[in-house]
This record gives sequence, structure tokens and C-alpha cells, in this order.
Amino acid sequence: MPYDQGLEVRIDEIIEGRKNTKKKMFGGICYLRSGNMAFGIWRDSLIVRCGPDKHQECLKKRHTKVFDITGKSMAGWVMVAPEGLEEDAGLQRWLKIGEAFASTLPPK
Repeated sequence: MPYDQGLEVRIDEIIEGRKNTKKKMFGGICYLRSGNMAFGIWRDSLIVRCGPDKHQECLKKRHTKVFDITGKSMAGWVMVAPEGLEEDAGLQRWLKIGEAFASTLPPK
């Protein structure tokens, strides 16, 4: 199943002018900040790198679950179902979480 290209267009519009790059990964697309993954799209879900400190807090939010596409969950990442992305304001909040964590990491 290809990733949601409509979601990609929405993300591109929201982050226009920010210091992010895109790279195809996981059969989807990921957005990087200074070479570090911040968020992306896998199938129809948004994947967000929230980091270990915010992981449990983010999992308590509606429409989220652990990011696990291989049988092994990725620590510090969550998946947000399409229902949690219907409003641009909600999508923007998730993108900021991913960008904020990626910005704490040394550039690659």
C-alpha cells in the first residue's frame, strides 16, 4: 500500500519555508531536520518522533499507537491515525512535536 500523498501535500504546505528535507523510507516518506528524522508518513498514518521523554504522554492522546511496522516497536515514536489528522491544527501540533525533538539532536 502506498503512502498517503494527500497528507504529504498538506504537510508540505504547513512546513513550507522550514528547514526540513524529505527522504523515501519505510515504504513511505520521512521528513528530516538537520539529517535527523522528525516525522513522516507510513501508509495513511503520520509517524512522529517524539523522543523517549514524551513517548508515554503522546501515546495517551486520541488516535495514537506505538510505531511498529516490523514486529519491533520503535522507541520514542508514535503513529497517528488519519482520524487524528483531520484538522490542520492537530496536524501542525504533531509536526511541531517531531521537529522539536529532532532539533535537540546533533546534526548528521
